[in-house]
Amino acid sequence: HWPRLSVVIAACNEATTLEAAVATLLALDYPDLEIVLVDDRSVDATGALVDRVAARDPRVRPVHIRHLPDGWLGKVHALDVGAATASGEWLLFTDADVHFAPAALRQTIALCLAEDLDHLVVMPQMESRTILEDAVVDAVGEHFLRKTRADRIGAPGSEAYAGIGAFNLVRRAALARSEGFAWLRMEVVDDLGLGLLLRRAGARSAFVLGDDAVALRWYESMGDMAQGFEKNLFGFVAHYRWHRVAALVISSLAMALGPLVALAAGPIWVRALGGAALATHAITGVILARRTARRLVPMLLLPIGHLILVGLLVRSAIACERQRGIVWRGTRYPLRRLRAEQRVRL
Repeated sequence: HWPRLSVVIAACNEATTLEAAVATLLALDYPDLEIVLVDDRSVDATGALVDRVAARDPRVRPVHIRHLPDGWLGKVHALDVGAATASGEWLLFTDADVHFAPAALRQTIALCLAEDLDHLVVMPQMESRTILEDAVVDAVGEHFLRKTRADRIGAPGSEAYAGIGAFNLVRRAALARSEGFAWLRMEVVDDLGLGLLLRRAGARSAFVLGDDAVALRWYESMGDMAQGFEKNLFGFVAHYRWHRVAALVISSLAMALGPLVALAAGPIWVRALGGAALATHAITGVILARRTARRLVPMLLLPIGHLILVGLLVRSAIACERQRGIVWRGTRYPLRRLRAEQRVRL
């Protein structure tokens, strides 16, 4: 018996990526599948695309949001509407640019049923065009794995939690026991917030690497990455606090440049420490590349990736302070309220 599964995609102005992503969903071999496409106030061709796809396939349910209630982030509200519309016993929250292998949903549902899970997080393969972009993506991944303590998710007595926008698979009954998306209405990292929400409700979670089952190209360029991170990096990494930004800048500079400075100058024991630090970076890169099926060279450039990531963090913080908030999906949200209602504080 395969339980009914509803895939929920909250899309805003994503006509360029949505159709290809939905095509991989429609090609899946899962026997009882529903796809809920939520058009969240799009001003491009997303709405027309949603209706066109729904007209071709009865498994697709179109939803159009025209108005955003006060006090909600648009993405969180769209997820809430999508979940309320869906009819599945299981809900998969994913994004409009994620591609799935044909057996991905059978594999993940089978794992959840076999392990009696309520929540499964799958880290997708991230595709990049250049080695430098790969290094930044790897730095983000390394920071995420370390901050969430992903290896401890689901362990007895562990308080660790995680969530990824590309693949959050949830048992509806577990979501119903929680405070719901209203508790996350102003949380900029809603995917991680969903993991926290479910942990608070006593859900059983697991975290796995997607390998070739789930994949996406996160951003088209470094410029797109900087723009995409602008809305949430300051909140997620630094909790909207400048002293945390300063600490991360100092630690990243020390990690990236400290070993090189030690090798270039100082007594022999200082050079030995610098060499040991570089060797540690290399060994870490090799281990992470093997465990995550990522390319080795970008992993070896992790310190540089972290430096660029910190630069993007500073950019995000400056933009947030200048605007006294963030602008996301065409709506401005005040910094005071974002701070007051932030849920994720890893």
